[in-house]
Amino acid sequence: MAERKQEVVEAAGQEVTITNPDKVFFPDAELTKLDLIRYYLAVADGAIRGVDGRPMALKRYPNGAEGDFFFQKRAPESRPDWIEVVELAFPSGRTAHEIVVRDAAQLAWVLNLGCIDLNPHPVRADDLEHPDELRVDLDPVPGVGWAQILEVALVVKDTLEDFGLTGWPKTSGSRGFHVYARIERRWTFTEVRRAAVALAREVERRIPDLATAAWWKEERHGVFLDYNQNAKDRTVASAYSIRPTKDARVSAPLAWDEVQGCDPAAFTVSTMPARFAAIGDESAGIDDAAGSLDALLALAAEHQAAGMGDAPWPPQYAKADGEPPRVQPSRRKREGNVPPPAPGKRAGPTGRRRTTMPLVEIARAATEAEALAGLDRWKQRHRAVVKFLEPRDVMIDSMRGRSTTWTRIRVNLRNVPEAKRPKQEPLEVDYDPWEGVEWPEDERPTSAPGARPRRRGGGSASRSG
Repeated sequence: MAERKQEVVEAAGQEVTITNPDKVFFPDAELTKLDLIRYYLAVADGAIRGVDGRPMALKRYPNGAEGDFFFQKRAPESRPDWIEVVELAFPSGRTAHEIVVRDAAQLAWVLNLGCIDLNPHPVRADDLEHPDELRVDLDPVPGVGWAQILEVALVVKDTLEDFGLTGWPKTSGSRGFHVYARIERRWTFTEVRRAAVALAREVERRIPDLATAAWWKEERHGVFLDYNQNAKDRTVASAYSIRPTKDARVSAPLAWDEVQGCDPAAFTVSTMPARFAAIGDESAGIDDAAGSLDALLALAAEHQAAGMGDAPWPPQYAKADGEPPRVQPSRRKREGNVPPPAPGKRAGPTGRRRTTMPLVEIARAATEAEALAGLDRWKQRHRAVVKFLEPRDVMIDSMRGRSTTWTRIRVNLRNVPEAKRPKQEPLEVDYDPWEGVEWPEDERPTSAPGARPRRRGGGSASRSG
């Protein structure tokens, strides 16, 4: 049967044309573009609550959930006059007009562009400099089970309450878990992030075996509280967002008494409409629960007085006052203001690299599949090493490029006997997301490749960002 070229849906008093409505977006779940739009319209009250009045980065999947995606910050020039936009300024100094969704018609129009999940900023269009929510993103290291993530989430709930804030939980729809707290619009992005750092450190203090505030992956264990999701220009998939998983899971708001023992696989495009119809939106009261950051900022001041300075920022941000060296611990040199070794570790000669975290880089690839294929080739050559590796020793990083992400894989050899540790080799896949971009010397992202080894055979990584 030939695919229909378009279908018209009615939402919020508007007729919205859906192009290629029969295009399959989730092959395993047998879901088309129109199925996704019908899902969002079925849960529209909740989905709009998560994005209402917020500028939104468009994450577009032109070939469905299993295809490539790209981020589009600028609203399309060709758009109906009932699509609202607002101009944002980014840390780079550039500006863009982003779409603002307030009703179901605007939501359907955005979805027709090939968006699967919704990625709003934590500010409203009428005040772009003062966030109205603090976002707690729980990111497990490899090997951490779901039960541990939920245990950390419950401690986050109690910690927020102890500091005068109300947490609203939701599954991320992916590997992690989110807790949002509405806040009064009185603080800057920098202050909100400072409060998030203090919260992460406090949760780590309460459950040091389960949670961590360490930014560098080689130092993490358990569940990382990603405070940098509160930096300006960072977006997180909102409530009821569909995620690009094979079973089309969604980011599901929960009541706190549902958290322990919940199964993220239970919340999908197919199951959520019935749940929503039966119990409504579990985050319905979130906008009435704005709290103060004063107590968390006071805690941050206590941390600073005790010698705990700022935590590292993401690489594309300007160096902040008081920020520690933006160099992974395994590559730091014992000079300048670099902290001394941890208790029990001997300091090497000045200027020598520290070897407490021996890392080798395996791949930089345009796609995760290419990077993982490179990792498999590396493992085949070093079979005697693989048996020493724990799940968290293989670090798979999703890195930001120009308009999409790329994947970096590193391996921590800390558990491999020193005599058996392989040396750094040419990368299995050597992709440069910034190839062809002319950067002023002081603006090139610190995550960008510098002097790059030649590509080892097997797998092309030639794709523009």
